Amino acid sequence: MKFIHLTDPHFVPKGDTLYGRDPRLTFDAAIADINAQHADAEAVIITGDLTHLGQSDAFENLADALAPLTPPLKLLIGNHDHRATFAEYFPDQVFDPNGFVQSTLQTPVGVFIFLDTVLEGTHAGHYCAQRCAWLAETLTAIGDQDAYLFMHHPPFDVGVAAMDAIGLQQKQAFQDVILQQQHKVRHLFFGHVHRPMAGSWLDIPFSTLRGTNHQVWLDFTSKTIQGSFEPPAYCVVNVTPETVVVHFHDFLDDSQKFSFTESPWDDWSRRKM
Repeated sequence: MKFIHLTDPHFVPKGDTLYGRDPRLTFDAAIADINAQHADAEAVIITGDLTHLGQSDAFENLADALAPLTPPLKLLIGNHDHRATFAEYFPDQVFDPNGFVQSTLQTPVGVFIFLDTVLEGTHAGHYCAQRCAWLAETLTAIGDQDAYLFMHHPPFDVGVAAMDAIGLQQKQAFQDVILQQQHKVRHLFFGHVHRPMAGSWLDIPFSTLRGTNHQVWLDFTSKTIQGSFEPPAYCVVNVTPETVVVHFHDFLDDSQKFSFTESPWDDWSRRKM
């Protein structure tokens, strides 16, 4: 199956700007590009920080921007969002029995598990005992199927000090849940850090990407978050029984495009002559 991973749009009310830019402009470009190139995707998943300050007007602006999207939509919340306001504008998104934005989606390649790492009033990630219990029960309930986790905050330090300070706070408790059924988790997708990043955690592959408005500059020493306007991106994820391939697409890249009219072998042969 193919799906799209997009994150951290940080919407503001219509007509407002954030760090001197209107977040909707690049987001609209992303939606248009997805519709044009990937209308056949089975889902578009946005991993939180849907808005910047959680205002009703910002969620209304986001809902309007998402209206033209062709593939089915799944939304997570992040530390910049407000859970009750989110529910007002996206009532079709699923909550767990404890009121958290957590759910599952059965897919041809396994079960997608969507997590809520928000504690309102702080930018740090939180995953309380209730949520840990829900995740443990969910992983048990899926049996032998593969699981794919989606969350806003990464459950481990990424090496960018200012972002690690507001990462998930209950790292050990979360890890303990995962270790019980680690073999089921095929990939972990998250947002929050506004950087292209891939690797593994507990032998589980992970990936994340840039946001659609602004980024976090790669600075391993600063105690404050350093922002940048590196290009926005979305990911095209292709999953088969054998592979999970994540393509990072800078959809506004305006560099010159060209066709390779000769094969690399032809070019190499001429150099050898």
